[in-house]
Amino acid sequence: MSTIESGNRITKELRKEIRDAICNVARICGEMLVHADRDSLRIESKQGQANFVTKYDVSVEAYLREHLLQIVPDAVFIGEESETLSGVGAEHAFIVDPIDGTTNFIKDYHASAISIALLDEGQVVIGVVYNPYLDEMFWAEHGMGAFCNGERIHVSDQPLENGLVLFGTSPYDKELWKRSFDLAYAYFEKALDIRRSGSAALDLCSIAAGRAEVYFELQLSPWDYAAGSLIVEEAGGVVTDIDGEPIQFERPSSILAQNKQR
Repeated sequence: MSTIESGNRITKELRKEIRDAICNVARICGEMLVHADRDSLRIESKQGQANFVTKYDVSVEAYLREHLLQIVPDAVFIGEESETLSGVGAEHAFIVDPIDGTTNFIKDYHASAISIALLDEGQVVIGVVYNPYLDEMFWAEHGMGAFCNGERIHVSDQPLENGLVLFGTSPYDKELWKRSFDLAYAYFEKALDIRRSGSAALDLCSIAAGRAEVYFELQLSPWDYAAGSLIVEEAGGVVTDIDGEPIQFERPSSILAQNKQR
């Protein structure tokens, strides 16, 4: 594919090539998860409650770094396991989560995903989320719509009272636990029901695909939502922080994704 030289924007002509290449990398990483040796996960704890890393988080991120930087050689690479957000505003930057839903992966719960966002001067222009367990490849390009396995997807047109609410518990931040469940209960009183999957990336894709109407979490890192936020927006949804303000990619943020502005 064509090389993106320093000083050049990612043109629409290049985006399809880049997106296809990113999807191929995500699919290979998904195979690594599906065929993981579950007897040798090498689980370690990171800072925060129930915050884990396995050897697959590390090895998948290393694979992503190597192969994504072959696609866009001058890009800054920001991954969950590198635990830095330096360079988000660079000319080109990848923000990736090698395994979104690590606890699910450890428990063999089959609700984990590879999440890859490509930013051009701080704006997400390509978002890819791959669920290897269902073989669902979600992707979006800025201004070009959102897709799952090649089929265009749209957010639901249902009101909250006919909707599902997805939420995350911010498990690494104990001070947010009660507020998270209080807010979930408030939504539960107004909606059909609530769901908790353990993967922010997959929850955002569920909003984009019209499978649920609202998703919220009170504290996430940009690698959790960078790709999924574009997919929701390109599917016709709205993504803000919990107070309705624009989301940020240079620091953690709360997330509120909806099928439409309320």
